[in-house]
Parts: sequence; C-alpha cells; structure tokens
Amino acid sequence: MGRHRKKLAAWTGVTMAALLVAVAVSGYLVVRHLNGNIAQANISGMLGKRPADLHPQAENILVIGSDSRLGTAAEAWDTTDQSDTMMLVHIPASRQWAEVMSIPRDSYVNIPSCEMGNGKMSTPTRFKINEAFAIGNLYGNRTALGTACAVKTVEQDTGIYIDHFLVLNFAGFEGMVSALGGVPECNPVAFTNPHSRIRLPAGYHLLTPRQALAYVRARKGLGDGSDLERITRQQAFVSSLISRARSELLNPLAMYRFLNAATSSLTIDSQFGGIRGLYNLEQSLHGLPSSKITLFTLPNFPRAEVAASDTANVLWTQPEDDRIFASFRDDVPAGAALTTALPQRVPVAARPGKFGVSPTVPAGTASPGAAPVTVPGGRSASQSICVG
Repeated sequence: MGRHRKKLAAWTGVTMAALLVAVAVSGYLVVRHLNGNIAQANISGMLGKRPADLHPQAENILVIGSDSRLGTAAEAWDTTDQSDTMMLVHIPASRQWAEVMSIPRDSYVNIPSCEMGNGKMSTPTRFKINEAFAIGNLYGNRTALGTACAVKTVEQDTGIYIDHFLVLNFAGFEGMVSALGGVPECNPVAFTNPHSRIRLPAGYHLLTPRQALAYVRARKGLGDGSDLERITRQQAFVSSLISRARSELLNPLAMYRFLNAATSSLTIDSQFGGIRGLYNLEQSLHGLPSSKITLFTLPNFPRAEVAASDTANVLWTQPEDDRIFASFRDDVPAGAALTTALPQRVPVAARPGKFGVSPTVPAGTASPGAAPVTVPGGRSASQSICVG
C-alpha cells in the first residue's frame, strides 16, 4: 500500500510539473502571439523640432482612435481616415496620480507641414485637429505618417513633449466589446442614428459591438449633437468597458479574446517596448485609486463667436489652456487651471490669442469643458447617463 502511494505521489508530482510547464509554455506563446499582433512604428524622424522633455521620468501618451474601418462592416457607410478621438494621458514621475485630457476633434488649430504618403510635404494650414491624421494618411499610408502628423501638431500647438502614442482602430473596438459579450449602457431618450442604422429605445441596454461603435461615434440623434457631448459619452463608455472587463478577469477565454482584439488593432511607437512595455506601464500604475485619475475635456468655446460663418469648430480657451499645457510640461496636476474662473476681460469684442482670436467673457464665467471633472468609476455609461 505504501509502495502504491509512493508511485501515486510520484505520478502526481510529474503530472503537476508537466502541467506547470504546459501553462508556462502556453503563457509564453500567448504573450508572444499578442506581442506579434501589435503594429509598431518609429516616427521620431518625422517630427521636426520638438519641445523640450523637462521631466523624462514622466510620460505623455497620445491616444488616437482612428476612424479607418477597412475590413469592417462599417466601411460601407463611412470610409474617412481621421482621428475620431484624441486624448493626451499624463502619467507623472511619481506614479501617484494621472490625468486624461480629451482634445475635441473639432479644435481649430495650426497644423504644420507633414510628410505624406507620396513622399512630399503638406502645406501648413489652420483647420480642425483631426485633419492632421488625415493629411499624413493621404496617398495610401494608413497609420504611421498620419500619427506622425497628429503628434507633430499636438507638440507644436501645446509645447508638450509626447513620449509615446497608441492608435486603436474601430475593428479592435468592436472585437473588445464582442469578447466581453457586450457592454452595458443607458440612454435617457431614444437614440436613432441614420448612418449606422442603429435604433435604441430609452433605457438600459447591453450593447452589441455594432451598437457600441455607433453609440460612441454618433453626434446626430443623441444628446445635443455636439462633439463635446460625444466626448462625455465616450468617457462614460470607457468606464463601463473597463468595469465590464474587470468582471471577466477570471474568465481566461474572454480575457484572451479581449486582449487579442485590442492588440490586433493597436499601433504603438517602437520605443514603447511592445506588450512588455505596456505591461510594465500598467504595473507602475497598479493599485492607483480611481479618485487619483482625472478625466477632463480641454476648455474651449465655439469659433462662431469669432467667425460667425464657422458653426462647426471650436477654439481653445486662453489663458486657461496654456496653464493646463504648462502643468503637463511641468509634471504637476492641472487641477488649479481647471477650477480657476476666467479673469476679468477687457471690454472689447475680441482679443488676440495664441490660437487666433478669443472673445471677451464676463468675469466669473467658467470655461466650457473645464467642469465637471469626471473620474473613472464615478460615472459610467451604464450608471449615470440616464440621470446625469
């Protein structure tokens, strides 16, 4: 009997060892596969003169949501190739807090000369910021040159050094939602979008991948139809997406599908270090409470206040936005700049500004986009869209 037990123990030990080896090997293969999914690009030689990197241990990451839908069901009804979403993430050297600044896609800014797919340089222009990504993507290039032009534009207009970039296209977005079995959302009124042919009655929903894509992209048919309202909705949806993903952490198949979809549609700079670099970044922020992560939209105002015929674009509010840019450069929280009311303006119709002309605003008037500041977990698409 004792001999039988020894054989059983030995067999069990060998089996467990083999299982651990199999798990380790499969884990390595999964990581290698996910890393192979990620496209990497070196754009450092395309950026021209760059701002000074005053705090090398801090990181500024430009996140771009590309509205290129090559190979997706949505391609049939929309084939533009612009940056539908743009966010600048600041991670301080201390790793004790973080800020995510949404830049309205309709921001009317200076776009510098950029390299295009035909090898020529574009002419500097003033237009909405999402056009920068499109300019680089002209003549066939779909990611690297467009990203380079977007990074170059943000750096030159804000003076903020961009350490890394992440570009995610909508094929990956739909795949992530699919892997999680949908994402919860609540809209206070019925939502109808003619382009995507999506109709949602008022109330709570578990959005399918196609519905989720329409929900975060839509301007017409939901809310006030503005890009600023859409940014708020996107921030809330990201919160719901993260919560949904956390609920599936113990489901290895769902998490693999989620990560496979995300990495398959991701382009990052080659200096990031691939999936290991992304993992190390996540680990450096591990345990950071949501109360220490601030999301906000860059304060802005309608350009129509300066150019009456332009009802589509916005200008950046000054001097508030310059203070925010300075906080990113100096590695300090932007909170003071976000909560400070506009100072007394001189009593004239308009004043010169860094990005054109800024109208006068009565003292004590808050800048659009400056408040409220939202944090992940405090407002999600499934919790407070119906009541907020």
